[in-house]
Amino acid sequence: MFVYVNGQIVSKEKATISAFDHGYMYGLGLFETIRVDNGHPFLLDDHFQRLQNGLTSLGINWSMKREEIVEVIQALLQANELESAYVRWNVAAGSNDLGFYTGEYTNPTTIVFMKPLPSQIASEKDATILSIKRNTPEGEFRLKSHHYLNNVLAKRELGDASNVEGIFLTEAGFVAEGIVSNLFWVKDGVVFTPSVKTGILDGITRQLVLSLLEQKGIPYRIGFFRPDDVMSADEAFITNSIQEVVSLTSLNGQSYRGEHLVARELRRLIAFNRERLWSRSELNGGIT
Repeated sequence: MFVYVNGQIVSKEKATISAFDHGYMYGLGLFETIRVDNGHPFLLDDHFQRLQNGLTSLGINWSMKREEIVEVIQALLQANELESAYVRWNVAAGSNDLGFYTGEYTNPTTIVFMKPLPSQIASEKDATILSIKRNTPEGEFRLKSHHYLNNVLAKRELGDASNVEGIFLTEAGFVAEGIVSNLFWVKDGVVFTPSVKTGILDGITRQLVLSLLEQKGIPYRIGFFRPDDVMSADEAFITNSIQEVVSLTSLNGQSYRGEHLVARELRRLIAFNRERLWSRSELNGGIT
């Protein structure tokens, strides 16, 4: 594997950072996971707008234009002999003295990882409600940060099974999100999903799905819901940037026996747009 580190492409064995990088010392950094198909980074503009906004809120001075980002991705594709890939783009605060720093970080660390897309991406999974609760965001809203302990502990609770997703509840007992996904379900033709006020990450694919539902005239509701609301649904699905839309066959042993029509239609629409969209804002007139 070849990795991009601060302007250079190096083998993974040579990819290093300073021990004083505050991304390592304090988890002060953000990342985006991007799906690349046949050289096109799907929804790249949306991913990097979220990344830029988050870094600004952390006092990390970082920016790159789309052309520069694409150049890095294309160089990594070539180095790793890939046309399609899973890309993880990390930006950390960079080196500073030991101790908390309240000023602006002006020399951040940028690392871009790349690996092949899974040879088979599941279209169905089971789900189970986790006993560990979703922690509240450290700030006003949840960032896609290097501070991932809540998710790691949840994955340890769930175990290694790749065909099961764990679903977080909040401390108040509201449905939140999956370990690596956002959650949706359908009841009587209406799509439901938890509010970001439950502390979930506002996923890029989550935002795309809401835009697609609006474009297609499918009603949806965002709010605070209990596990029984999900288990009594006609269908349910989870979303993320690599797997995109995955139907749930069951939740806590309660099976979904419907035809998963909404999830199937969303998968079709995303597949149609996957190699053309830079942002969900381009959807106008682009749905068939």
